[in-house]
Amino acid sequence: MSTVQISDNVRSDTLSNGITVVTEQMPHVRSVSVGIWVTAGSRNETPPQNGISHFIEHMLFKGTENRTAEDIARQVDSMGAHLDAFTSKELVCFNAKMLDEHLPLAFDILSDMMLRPLFNEEDIEKEKGVVLEELKMEADNPEYIVHDIFSASVWKGHSLGRSILGTRQTISSFTRSMLREYFDRMYVTGNMVITAAGNLTHEAFVSLVEQQFGRLPRKETTAPDATPRPHAKLTLKNKRSLEQAHLCLGVPSHPLPHDMRYSSYVLNTVLGGGISSRLFQNIREKRGLAYSVGSEQFLYRDSGLFSIYAGTSTASVPELLQLVLAEFRDLKKNPVPHEELRRAKDNLKGSLMLGLESTGSRMSHLARQFIYFKRFPTMDEIIESIEKVSAEDIVSLAGEYFQTDRIALTVLGKLNGLKVEREHLAC
Repeated sequence: MSTVQISDNVRSDTLSNGITVVTEQMPHVRSVSVGIWVTAGSRNETPPQNGISHFIEHMLFKGTENRTAEDIARQVDSMGAHLDAFTSKELVCFNAKMLDEHLPLAFDILSDMMLRPLFNEEDIEKEKGVVLEELKMEADNPEYIVHDIFSASVWKGHSLGRSILGTRQTISSFTRSMLREYFDRMYVTGNMVITAAGNLTHEAFVSLVEQQFGRLPRKETTAPDATPRPHAKLTLKNKRSLEQAHLCLGVPSHPLPHDMRYSSYVLNTVLGGGISSRLFQNIREKRGLAYSVGSEQFLYRDSGLFSIYAGTSTASVPELLQLVLAEFRDLKKNPVPHEELRRAKDNLKGSLMLGLESTGSRMSHLARQFIYFKRFPTMDEIIESIEKVSAEDIVSLAGEYFQTDRIALTVLGKLNGLKVEREHLAC
């Protein structure tokens, strides 16, 4: 191994089997956050496997060769630590936050879960019930449902369009052999990145990783799936039990690593990224058409989606859509005024700085920078990139994104005969 000094406090090493370890020393805190990242999320699943990444995330908490599930819980609680995990479309992360003095034990627990899970048959059957209840909980949330339908429409026929949780049918079909096969194929050194931030020393942490993961054989990741092709589909789904109509409207955007990503961040902030944004002010504050309205970005390694979400009365959907489209047209035609652009940039910088004050956010930042960029831009570089975005860049990007024939729309609610045609989305 050869240590790479990235900045004063950030260093990286790569084990002989290919696992990359990145740390950021934060000597002014007493905590450490650690994450073991697997660069294979739900988009790596086949249709019959849909939800298996998330299910495996659950199963790794159910016991190892060395610890029962109760042992894990008790040891974590005895340290006052936090143990968590999440599954996304492209990543799975198992993470822990603890006092610096407890780092060796906490990392031993995390490593035990990752390296020696049991996948006990009885536990699998119990956990199916837990995950199915999670699925029911989300099915009671119309905002989740409309996003799920929207994603399935835009990424039709591609794994990005499938739910991270899976379906009742796929979850019920999982067997120990299915879980074991997927785990052994995806949880390999070529898919692993380990990051830590807090009051630690790089050498000591790399030594912990080497002790636990150094014996794993080098094994490369499977080939990535195909780049998805977005579909501009209009979907109106009637659900009479809802009091509101929930809508998602979106267009394809650049992928996460694209050179124009900072322009896209600024565009999102101007349009619907905060309480001073155009959508919030014009739709909620001035006209009172919605309680919740804003724009968001779903960015992946090879594709992206720029979308608007709002909840409103069914009768107000046409007016709300026209207000959104008017903003699209204005952004395509007129440069954002200097004061508004300045406010958006300051909002972005403030959110970024505040978001990186904790060891957990720093740990996640290290992982995402390495996974998507294979480099670690300094805070000054990031701020400079935000500052470089011009009003002309926003006009150019809006012209590229906001095209009538590229708009996808999903409306969920008590439709009462609501109709939306392509010509109603002219921008």
